[in-house]
Amino acid sequence: MGLAHPHPSNWPESRPVPYQRCSKRPSTHSNKAGNRQTRIGAHAMGGRDVLSGRVFCLFAYRVQFAAQAKGRVENGVGYVKKNFLNGLEIPSFAAIHPAAIQWRDTVANVRIHGETHQKPIDLFTQEKPRLRPLPVMPYDCAVVRPIGANGCCHVVLDTNRYSVPHIYASQKLTLKLYPDQVLLFHHETLIATHPRCYDRRQKISNPDHTRDLLAQRKKAREQTLLLTFLALSAHAEAYARKLEDKRLNSRHHIQKIVALSEIYGPEKVNRALQDALAFEAYGCEYIANILEQRERPEVSPGALHLTRRQDLLELELPPADLTPYEPKPNP
Repeated sequence: MGLAHPHPSNWPESRPVPYQRCSKRPSTHSNKAGNRQTRIGAHAMGGRDVLSGRVFCLFAYRVQFAAQAKGRVENGVGYVKKNFLNGLEIPSFAAIHPAAIQWRDTVANVRIHGETHQKPIDLFTQEKPRLRPLPVMPYDCAVVRPIGANGCCHVVLDTNRYSVPHIYASQKLTLKLYPDQVLLFHHETLIATHPRCYDRRQKISNPDHTRDLLAQRKKAREQTLLLTFLALSAHAEAYARKLEDKRLNSRHHIQKIVALSEIYGPEKVNRALQDALAFEAYGCEYIANILEQRERPEVSPGALHLTRRQDLLELELPPADLTPYEPKPNP
């Protein structure tokens, strides 16, 4: 186990008070169990971190974290593995918590401890009045590191992609990684929160991050469509205003008219718009009808023949053929 210690406010008054050691040289402690000298490096007991160049200090306890007590502390972990977890089928992590509480209250805390020869529940009752409350704000145990967002408004973490607002695309961000969630900061501002994913190559997106970008793209497409329509004719602007007044979905009609210009050509659509304004016909179906009628070939009219009653009296009909009705001779 490391030299991590509980909060100083929770340390009972009857136990030795921890002291703070900060040294730039490795310290040497005597090991009574084997009369050996145990050398602890500067990176463990305090000193200068070679990688980051920072000087840091760690707390150590004179009795509880002595070198000869290391195995005794780790025996508690072995006791949990051999007693509580031995042969236990764990369906999920959520099922461990109530099972561990049941085992603690019925097995671990009511047994006679081999070192103290007392029940842990009795010792806890004696020490409980001396314990001080925990700090109001819990210790932040997140992993903090810089990360960069790509041009697609995502950051890549463990092959998974997490979305960020589009205004932070291709920018340097700060990542705070927790076991259950991922937080992304731009300087000191929280810009994105996602549940952490432990799968591989997944895409976790928040629709709010790209909503404004999609709205801007849609608006840009509508502006491009309107400029294309206005370039068809000098009467296109007046026709577009009439479409907004007369029709509910003017954008749909403008889009259809622009498509007709690609089929029939801008010149023919320009003439159709002029005729539609003159006839007050506002809609893409009117423009399509005008263009279609003008594309039909013209049929030249022929001579008109009128029939008079006198002509009907002078009709000459051939004699009727009565051969099929004649009797056939008997054989």
